[in-house]
Amino acid sequence: MERVNPSARRDAYGSRINRVHSPVRAYSIPTLSVMAASILPFFFVSGGVAIIPPLGFLMLLGWRLVRPGLLPVWAGFPLGLFDDLFSGQPFGSAIFLWSAAVIAIEITETQLPRRSFAQDWTIFGLIILAYIFSAALLSGSDVSLLIILALGPQALLSVLLFPIIARMVARLDRIRLKRVRRVH
Repeated sequence: MERVNPSARRDAYGSRINRVHSPVRAYSIPTLSVMAASILPFFFVSGGVAIIPPLGFLMLLGWRLVRPGLLPVWAGFPLGLFDDLFSGQPFGSAIFLWSAAVIAIEITETQLPRRSFAQDWTIFGLIILAYIFSAALLSGSDVSLLIILALGPQALLSVLLFPIIARMVARLDRIRLKRVRRVH
């Protein structure tokens, strides 16, 4: 007997028969992707000027903007703590700045529950610019006009990376929601 609709038992996340979402994968992929992105700049060697963007922070912002509500508001604290171990910034700077950024995004989500991609990119850009210049102030260095100009390429690259980060988060979210066979 032929089925009327051959894809009736499938959806975007795979077969629905005898399949469930993996809770381990659903909760670990966002956290592990932010942690891996925090470690990644450690492997790039740059000269006297920091040009590698803070990838862990970009990934955190990507998860909060693409999938609002997935990471809790308090997630900025432990993820910032992890980033402080690898970033070279004074201990506690990422904890404070990541927590403040997540709270700022949460306030923005209550004010603008429905946003477009351009609004998300604007929010992302403003927060990343505030983060980069605040991190320079918290680093203890003498912040002069020359230092601010040296941070320009890193800030510009960070803002321009939002579409790539958003696409990566969307792909990771599809992997996170993929169904796996349930074992009885």
